[in-house]
Amino acid sequence: MTVLQARGIGVSFGGVRALDGVDLDVAAGEVVGIIGANGAGKTTLFDCLSGITPCEGQVVLDGTDVSGMAVHERARAGLGRSFQDARLFHSMTVLDTLRVASERRRPLGTGVLATLTGGGREADAAATARAEELVASFGLAAYRDKLVGELSTGTRRVVDLACLLILRPTVILLDEPSSGIAQREAEALAPLLLRVREELGCALVLIEHDMPLVLSVAERLYALETGRVIAVGDPADVVRDPDVVRSYLGDDPAAINRSG
Repeated sequence: MTVLQARGIGVSFGGVRALDGVDLDVAAGEVVGIIGANGAGKTTLFDCLSGITPCEGQVVLDGTDVSGMAVHERARAGLGRSFQDARLFHSMTVLDTLRVASERRRPLGTGVLATLTGGGREADAAATARAEELVASFGLAAYRDKLVGELSTGTRRVVDLACLLILRPTVILLDEPSSGIAQREAEALAPLLLRVREELGCALVLIEHDMPLVLSVAERLYALETGRVIAVGDPADVVRDPDVVRSYLGDDPAAINRSG
């Protein structure tokens, strides 16, 4: 079953064609990698899928056309999105950060009136319980009461991922999750991503320059070059595709041989 489908995604910035007719399909529970050199259009594609950047084409999420929806509406429909820099409040503790993220799951009507009638207290208790559950599940107990600004980049990324999962998304878009983190933390990222997929059953789509990481988790790869898909399929085949090799390394046989 296809849970995310994009057709003919295109966008221009001035005279530059950043994306040109990109098609993308993601099956339920699938891990899809998106690779390409800098400037290939990878993050722009995520911005279009999540509604940040208006674009041509159609985006269908879990059978619903979300092309005309705003960012928050797509999030409520089941589309999670992370960024290269974990966008968290550095002056909040890990537990409070997760509690605030839990607030986004409150249904309409649990505002001031609900608080006055007692329903708000129940929602607060549920948010705290969910946050504590995620602290335990993601191995964050040692950081529970630490400020986010005191955490390493890798740990902040784990907190950011936990915040996304509170919304119980159908699809999560991960933009370079290994960017800026230590090698030890990068090595721990692959099992964490696979565990998230197994426990929630959500699909993962990740942009990643760390080739060993993406090859260890992705079941299919899309390769982009100057806003177009130049290869798609089994990861082992895509990274050996002549067009992909040329896109990364050029046409110099010596450079290709040195790359392995």
